[in-house]
Amino acid sequence: MKVALIGAGFVGSAVLKELTDRGHEVKVLVRHPEKVKAPNGKVSVVATDATQPDQVAEQVKGADAVISTYNAGWTNPNLYNDFLAGSKAIQEGVKKSGVKRFITVGGAGSLYVGPDTQLVDTPQFPADYKTGALAARDYLNILKKEQELDWTFLSPAIEMHQGTSGERKGTYRTGLENPVFDQNGRSIASVEDTAVAIVDELENPKHIRQRFTAAY
Repeated sequence: MKVALIGAGFVGSAVLKELTDRGHEVKVLVRHPEKVKAPNGKVSVVATDATQPDQVAEQVKGADAVISTYNAGWTNPNLYNDFLAGSKAIQEGVKKSGVKRFITVGGAGSLYVGPDTQLVDTPQFPADYKTGALAARDYLNILKKEQELDWTFLSPAIEMHQGTSGERKGTYRTGLENPVFDQNGRSIASVEDTAVAIVDELENPKHIRQRFTAAY
């Protein structure tokens, strides 16, 4: 497939490796192309401001799918507003481009850990991640109203955001609105296996216009 990948940070770089390892042709859209190491000749990297819908539309046009790992920066003092504005701009740009398949990565904070309780609203949720988690939750509610795109929203495992990495098992379990816990009561997955779940969803769609999560 021809895939447009927005962002090449912690999650994006893992998705890029997984895509190229499987032989997909990837165009990476980032602000600073010089920071991205293209693993092979099937990868092109272009400077793009993802907050500008017209730029997004121009660069993703002709792709079979768009995967967004957009992050407005965890230390950004305006993270909430910038994440929402950027996410909505990307969504608008993808629609303008005519590409229908859109996979975006949000946070685990919007997963339900009780009948009416989302993880981000629990007392133990880390303060450092709360603003970004609230923004991702609010964007998911916006995306749920999207009727034109064949969208999918991935909430990663609760502990993936803590830097779990370095291992690709190639296996995982999925859920929809609730975290997937292992036998030790942990929701955990490496960023490599999170990328596996994303590319599996690209190749074999099972969650069109749905949120899902993946963990061991």
